[in-house]
Amino acid sequence: MAEVGRAAVSDPGSLLPDGFWAAVAVWVERPQVANKRLCGVHLEARRSAALPRAEARGPRPSAGPKPEERPAAGCAPEGDPGSSQPPEQDPHRSQGGRRPGDDPREAAAAPLLAGAPGQPGKAGAEEGDFPAPDLDSLWNDFSRSLAGDSREMLDFLTGSGAASQREAQRELDVILRTIIPKTSPCCPLSAPRREIVVQDVGRGTVTLLPLEEEEGNLKVKTSAVYQIQLSRSEGEWFISVLIFCPERWHSDGIVCPRPAWLGGELLAKLARWCVGSRQSGFKSTLSLIPIVKYSRVYQELKEKYKDMVKVWPEVTDPEKFVYEDVAIAAYLLILWEEERASRGETARQSFVDLGCGNGLLVHILSSEGHPGRGIDVRRRKIWEMYGPETHLEESAITPNDQTLFPDVDWLIGNHSDELTPWIPVIAARSSYRCRFFVLPCCFFDFVGRFQRSQSGKTQYRAYLDFVTEVGSTCGFHVEEDCLRIPSTKRVCLLGKSRTYPPAAEAAADEQRRRYINRRRGQGPASPPPRAATGGAHRPGGGGGLGTGPGQPGAQAEGPWLSGFHPREKAERVRNCASLPREFVDRVVLQVADLLLGGQQSNPRSSQSGRAEAWNRGARLSLAEVAGELDGATLRRLKRECGGLQTLLRNRPQVFRVVNGQVCIRDWREERLRKGKESEAFKTRICWFFTHHPDGCVLPSDCCPFAHGPGELRPASSPRGFSQVS
Repeated sequence: MAEVGRAAVSDPGSLLPDGFWAAVAVWVERPQVANKRLCGVHLEARRSAALPRAEARGPRPSAGPKPEERPAAGCAPEGDPGSSQPPEQDPHRSQGGRRPGDDPREAAAAPLLAGAPGQPGKAGAEEGDFPAPDLDSLWNDFSRSLAGDSREMLDFLTGSGAASQREAQRELDVILRTIIPKTSPCCPLSAPRREIVVQDVGRGTVTLLPLEEEEGNLKVKTSAVYQIQLSRSEGEWFISVLIFCPERWHSDGIVCPRPAWLGGELLAKLARWCVGSRQSGFKSTLSLIPIVKYSRVYQELKEKYKDMVKVWPEVTDPEKFVYEDVAIAAYLLILWEEERASRGETARQSFVDLGCGNGLLVHILSSEGHPGRGIDVRRRKIWEMYGPETHLEESAITPNDQTLFPDVDWLIGNHSDELTPWIPVIAARSSYRCRFFVLPCCFFDFVGRFQRSQSGKTQYRAYLDFVTEVGSTCGFHVEEDCLRIPSTKRVCLLGKSRTYPPAAEAAADEQRRRYINRRRGQGPASPPPRAATGGAHRPGGGGGLGTGPGQPGAQAEGPWLSGFHPREKAERVRNCASLPREFVDRVVLQVADLLLGGQQSNPRSSQSGRAEAWNRGARLSLAEVAGELDGATLRRLKRECGGLQTLLRNRPQVFRVVNGQVCIRDWREERLRKGKESEAFKTRICWFFTHHPDGCVLPSDCCPFAHGPGELRPASSPRGFSQVS
């Protein structure tokens, strides 16, 4: 046995030991947030058990109650602890603080019991590609070996010399999981691996026992067993990582990490997670679909549509938008495949994407065999590239009796903005069998901007709850999931089934109408509309859609609610690009002066300051910088998308903005893509040469920008100089 890492944990908020188990739950349930070579895990089974007595010769397992029979309490930390982004940018699970009288075992057990992906009986269970062995039989075999010739392993599990009768009888929590590596050319190891996780709450340890196949049977791979341990000494908490057999340790760097990584990177993350968690209330990533299948389908689609990045004609970032839509398409394709299997259907689902934007999601779904179309108020240049099999329409959408889709299976709202809360309503009124998928981004109510009513929630969480409430009021069982996409808004909402039978359609629609009217805060609106021609006779269409109270047989005309305005066809530029040049220059100088500590930013001569004495300035949060700006400037910036942050990011020559922090860019740390061969080389004046108190940190022949008008070259490309941070 060897200790490969030990970290002291400061716990001013008295979060330990519960915080430790919440952190362990992240590593057990979502190891991909720390190990980027993993796609995720499938949790196959969980049992209570006990180790055999040291003097015993036979197995002493005790199968405890099944997971669904035990109480759920506590959750895993919020956000992606493996990244440096704020928690709200990566919403996952929540951690419940310990209350007086709480059993610490509950904190260890709960995250895997409450809606865990892959939990038996849940929608996230795998499709059977890797038949799950029986955990009881695995534990039987392992316990038999412990009682026989594996006493060293028994000591490792219970602590050296601690295998007394009392220790042996303490109840353990045993989990069987399948670790799923990412499938990519860079990761040749693509086969899932199984592992037994043994949590000993009383002793504060979690031991991970990788399994390997030997003569057709699964055995514990003793050369890759390690343990995470929480201890306390002289009033201070410590987390340690121990390896059972360091001289024979085998690491593939993916499923079995290197000892240096375990004792360094993982240990540091665990120490941070266990005291830095907050209440989140978001679902786990990809909890409604099989993660193994998702990994495979995503890689196939990524390879198939990767060339879209090279020919992207829009001004938006192709890397983000292409791979985000590929990930959403993979999710929907698997979701729909699972739905067909559960319903015993073979025909592929039809769809309409409302507010389809660049139309790539429509193109992928159509190319994969699903009949559908996309509608958006504004045509995009990329639409011409898809071909006739991708159906895209340029049209404004107003929620009314003309925007119903009685023959469509699914309505999609991917960042659909003003239409987002209306999509459950449109789906409910289109037909009884119509379902919906929305990925909310910007916060809109039925009319105008959404205003949260509870200050205890974030704006994002409050908006998700509002859209969920809309879907529930419309008669849907609304489910929530978190997608794996390069976006800060990753939570999607799905309405796959109704809460009422088809015969209750009239009452359900009256409930929708009343809810919308109350939400608007106005008097009675026009009665609910009649569906499209033939809608009263379509399957599940219901007669309640065509009439309102006191107006039998009347057909509504116009919008369902006055005041709704679809987005204008001509998109207004609000990324600070249209702000007056003098205003932008003034803000840039003001922020630079603040970062440089109040040194006067005046023009200087062509002689640059000495590099070793060059003032790099401070690093401040955007909130601190905004606090130094006057009210009129802030109000003007707030009218632009992204405000101050966007303005500063639009000046990458001067500033670096990362994770809400801004600092002066040091060009000694930059790697130029093309150097002097760049078409943009010396086509703009160097801001530092003109304004920095110490001038430019680079000599004139190394700086990509002109040190004075004499070095300026005519620009041959409309794009600015290219650099990477």
